[in-house]
Amino acid sequence: MNYKIGIDVGGTFTDFLLVGEDGKSEVYKTPTTPADPSIGVFKGLEQMAAAKSQDLSQFLATVATIVHGTTITTNAVLTGNGAKTGFLTTKGFRDVLNLRRGLREEQYETKYAPPPPLVERKLIQVVEERVNCEGQVLKPLNEEDLKNAVAKFKEEKIESLGISFLFSFFNPEHEKQAVRYIEKEMPGVYVSASSEILPQIRVYERNSTVALNAFVGPVLKRYLESLLGKLSDFGFTGTLLIMQSNGGVMSPEVTIRFASNTLLSGPAGAPAAGVYHGQAHGLNNIITVDMGGTSFDACLIDNGVPNITTDAYIARHRLASPVINIHTIGAGGGSIAWIDTGGILQVGPQSAGADPGPACYGLGGEEPTVSDADLLLGYLEPGYFHGGQMTLDYDKAKWVIEEKIAKPLGIGVFEAAFGIYRVINAKMAAGLSEITIGRGYDPREFALMVAGGAGPIHASRIANDLDMRLVIVPRGSSVFCASGMVMSDLRHDYVRTCTTAINNMDINHINSLIDQMESEARATLKKEGIEPERIVIDYSADLRYEGQFNEVEVGFASKLNSETVRELVAAFDQKHDDLYGYSMSGAPAEMINVRVTARGITQKPDVPEAVWLGKNPSTAYKKTRKAYFNNQFMDVPVYDGLLMGYGNMIQGPAIVEEPTTTIIVTYGSELLCDSFNNYVLYPKGKNLPDLLKLLKGEL
Repeated sequence: MNYKIGIDVGGTFTDFLLVGEDGKSEVYKTPTTPADPSIGVFKGLEQMAAAKSQDLSQFLATVATIVHGTTITTNAVLTGNGAKTGFLTTKGFRDVLNLRRGLREEQYETKYAPPPPLVERKLIQVVEERVNCEGQVLKPLNEEDLKNAVAKFKEEKIESLGISFLFSFFNPEHEKQAVRYIEKEMPGVYVSASSEILPQIRVYERNSTVALNAFVGPVLKRYLESLLGKLSDFGFTGTLLIMQSNGGVMSPEVTIRFASNTLLSGPAGAPAAGVYHGQAHGLNNIITVDMGGTSFDACLIDNGVPNITTDAYIARHRLASPVINIHTIGAGGGSIAWIDTGGILQVGPQSAGADPGPACYGLGGEEPTVSDADLLLGYLEPGYFHGGQMTLDYDKAKWVIEEKIAKPLGIGVFEAAFGIYRVINAKMAAGLSEITIGRGYDPREFALMVAGGAGPIHASRIANDLDMRLVIVPRGSSVFCASGMVMSDLRHDYVRTCTTAINNMDINHINSLIDQMESEARATLKKEGIEPERIVIDYSADLRYEGQFNEVEVGFASKLNSETVRELVAAFDQKHDDLYGYSMSGAPAEMINVRVTARGITQKPDVPEAVWLGKNPSTAYKKTRKAYFNNQFMDVPVYDGLLMGYGNMIQGPAIVEEPTTTIIVTYGSELLCDSFNNYVLYPKGKNLPDLLKLLKGEL
């Protein structure tokens, strides 16, 4: 058996999806070990081995591929525990990195401080050199300045170095010269050059991305080398791939060079899984949501394509590499409920995390959380959490909510618990409004694809708030990101700046830049073991109307010629209108960057269709228990999700339990198990085929 494993290291749990050659999958979870995430990873691998009655070495010998999403780099930036980093730039531009754009993030907060710098000012050194905006050398690299800068870096004992010269994206020779000297004089220092990491216009954005890459590179390098070593020690000879922020995967060797590409890799697997599960119903317009223990991550998928952005931030530091546009808020099962100075109930963004976790975990948590409220409302079973591996402390949950929420507000403990539930639902619905209504989309035209251990408990309420009529909970939704990683292709993004007026562009020059990037992309994918016939190349360009500051990325199908340029401009006008409500057809336009995206298509697991079990779910019935529905406690049926299958239908109110998640079927809703054993929830009395046609625009 050649297994494929997806691993997602989250803030609270580390999720695993084990997929066999027959397409059958198994879900595993272990608590995340923040001090050393590899400990949690290997505990999960040991669980899988034990389930197969094998030791770890025997099991890993049967594993062909491991796809790993990591929070190593994210946590390094959030906690400030990255490498001691130096930065080398052009003389006269020393403070660009830490001055940033010079704009106040909080317009009305006069004392809002900038984030702690990634690189201290004393570790930012300059060299005299100058290339103009056409790539011509005006001043050669001053070798004496370079020697002095390196001497300072040696004195300060830096671990990593970022290099970003002013116009290196037009002519990288000075950066290459500096890299050669530094690698000779400072062997072992991790070096990030902007001409390799992000060769595009806008000096602050480029500097910040390079600084981030340098800051987290050594941390990720140590982790991956350690992980590879441990896997090798246990006989793993398969392929390890790392999840990127852009929704693709890459080899560890490439990952180590482009460490900043993993800064948002954790939630990036969800959209790939969303596209895959949506296709089962012919749905291309989907919103994926992943509610774990710490955060709530949402992504809008329009016409089968997740939105990609180059305008991202991590801990308020600018990241200009392409990333999936995932909206994250502090709303998870571990989100802490509290009362503000105005006496108003708030939930999050602070989280109890994995250690100590919610009070009901019994690990020392003393703050009321969403999970504590879910337990009191009867949505969680104290003896069946995590498939019975954990027993929840009902009395402790009740005590913390009563003491810290109910008594201060002068209400009953169950009223307080339901208040926490409603507040967190409203917060998540508001987050979805931002990525739909806030961007000109109607949420009613999308299906809600729900994931995470806590997501299915809250999904129906969120959908009701936004009048969304279809909710899909994939089987194994609690490891949704891990499953998306298994389905992801290798992906690499390339960019070149070529600022030019559209009506005066040198098409041959633009095509030569495209050829350079495509050649580099194919060479990289070849090193990663991708055959030529499995390589897909996509082209796009960043365009704007003359006089504008921001660009719009527009795709095009082939190399440029007079006809494809006209098509590109027409597509730009249309996309500008879609995004901003207007376009200026015929107005002078400019091309700023040209981009190439290369994908190495991986083999996806085949998921066989399930056997029809009929509408009656009685074989999955477990018992009844009191739970809070329709503003009161009532006896509701509880079903074992593992025993449910294709065709089974349930009318709400009801509860479906799986070892790693719980699905709440609200009053007025119906649940159907589809042909892949996924759960589909929709308003009671509605016809599901008609709902699907409506969402596909066929009605």
